[in-house]
Amino acid sequence: MKIHARRVYSEPATGEGHRVLVDRLWPRGKSKAELDGIPWVKSIAPSDGLRDWFGHDPDKWPEFKRRYFAELDANPGGVAELRKALGRGSNATLLYAAKDEEHNNAVALAEYLGRHS
Repeated sequence: MKIHARRVYSEPATGEGHRVLVDRLWPRGKSKAELDGIPWVKSIAPSDGLRDWFGHDPDKWPEFKRRYFAELDANPGGVAELRKALGRGSNATLLYAAKDEEHNNAVALAEYLGRHS
């Protein structure tokens, strides 16, 4: 399965597969109706402490991923819930709200899932 990461504010692209929101907080400016039918697996998001520490600082990216991957390793239930939400298609998309499209939890999560498939 190919897993993509995409901003929740972007229009859906062809071939995205199942879309799953993976942020701990609901995205600002998005109504529940706009994301109706899209699963929200907030249990898979980084802890509040890790998210606050990281602050989307690119210099902290390698250490953020290391810490986040450790949290994911300790959260097999959340990982299983996400895998179920992603389904069995050939493509899936992790949705996030961050402005930084290279350094965010969904990008790290896609990498983690690719390593642990």
